[in-house]
Amino acid sequence: MANEGGDVRELMLQIAKALVDEPEQVTVEAAPGEDTTVLELRVAQRDLGKVIGKQGRTARSLRTILAAAGMKLHQRYTLEIIEENLPGSQHA
Repeated sequence: MANEGGDVRELMLQIAKALVDEPEQVTVEAAPGEDTTVLELRVAQRDLGKVIGKQGRTARSLRTILAAAGMKLHQRYTLEIIEENLPGSQHA
């Protein structure tokens, strides 16, 4: 299953990079659990709005894609968008 989790992680990474202005700042870390694998998405502070979207629509869509991929792989995934300052991401 580790390889399949990596594929889903890579999928989220590619989608997130396509959405943001600073794709080099995008990271997705997988934290496998017993029943659910948590994917932690981090982007530059100024790109947070792009991955969350208006009223959370983009984030909801990302989670829908993740759920569909999980159904195919018989694995449950959750997406957490981490809101923190990354080194070099402070833009005034």
